[in-house]
Amino acid sequence: MSNFDRDVIVIGGGPAGSTVARYAASGGADVLVIDGRDPIGTPLQCGELVPTNDEMRRLCPDVPDMDDLFQTPESAISRHSNKMHLVPPSGKPLKFDFDGYVLNRVAHDEFLVDLAKKSGATYMVDTRVERVEENTVFLKSGETLSAKIIVDSGGHNGPIRRDYWTEKSVKIPVKFVLMEGDYGEAVELHFGSMAPGGYAWMFPKQNGANIGLGIQRSFAKGKSLNQYTDEFISKYDGDITFNGAGSLPMSGTIKKFVKGNYMLVGDSAGMVLPSNGAGITIAMIGGRIAGQVICENLKNGTPLENYEKIWKKQMGKVMRNSKRSFKIGSLLFRLPDWILNLMFNRLTKGIIWRAVTCRRMFWII
Repeated sequence: MSNFDRDVIVIGGGPAGSTVARYAASGGADVLVIDGRDPIGTPLQCGELVPTNDEMRRLCPDVPDMDDLFQTPESAISRHSNKMHLVPPSGKPLKFDFDGYVLNRVAHDEFLVDLAKKSGATYMVDTRVERVEENTVFLKSGETLSAKIIVDSGGHNGPIRRDYWTEKSVKIPVKFVLMEGDYGEAVELHFGSMAPGGYAWMFPKQNGANIGLGIQRSFAKGKSLNQYTDEFISKYDGDITFNGAGSLPMSGTIKKFVKGNYMLVGDSAGMVLPSNGAGITIAMIGGRIAGQVICENLKNGTPLENYEKIWKKQMGKVMRNSKRSFKIGSLLFRLPDWILNLMFNRLTKGIIWRAVTCRRMFWII
């Protein structure tokens, strides 16, 4: 054992951090996860949609062993949906087959925490990190802890990302509600002036829906995110049971995930697919790679940078396609709504779907 308190400290116990902890601990590392929340997973900060494992195999064909990584329990699934509607401003959807789960996100995150604990990781909840210097984590309480390797999976404003990385991410602020009622079976993504530069969504749950949107502020024409959200949500009838907000990094992964003994995973590394906002499963793919590389590093000195190489092998192509789609989409979605309505048609249906599912949109680019 080294002269540090732990082999690994993971800051943030969401899907990224708990997955790092699970794989690092199951490979024998002494792992501590620190999270400011109690319980982890609250308050809710996202749209709660994940693809099924079969759908993930189609989306990310270079990622191995999906079933080991994604073991979503029935208790964390609020609804299984097999239709996705992409909706232009006219409200006339293009309908696609898509296999996804709308989660009970809090239960899902708690399950991932349990998996990590079963592998041997320990957790400190309700504990906030002030800053990190060299191998030392300074807590808000005044205590310090040390580790050989420190992982920041504390979101795009995590303490290591904030202090040691200068690269900027485009962040999309999101607001959403949970609403009671029956909203059908299909998950919906809405594009156009109702969510400039981003998109709005309606994900039906067992008895209600997660409804919200994200915008790029630079496209917002002076209207606030609250105004856009209120206008979109007012299209749906039902009692609001929860109001949430968050922020998604939408410019794709940043250039480096590793500096010295620091690693970034999940939102802090930009692990969100810009063209569809998928972040939970993508963060877990990154988390597993990071956890496995940490074990190799502790056992035989394999460089931590291998994490970046393996990520590129498994996710590089998907991320590139997604970034490209998002850039093209950002331009298109600034067009007037009537043009968008014309552009969403039977002929473009396949191209639009390729963009959303991170494939190359056209064979030429």
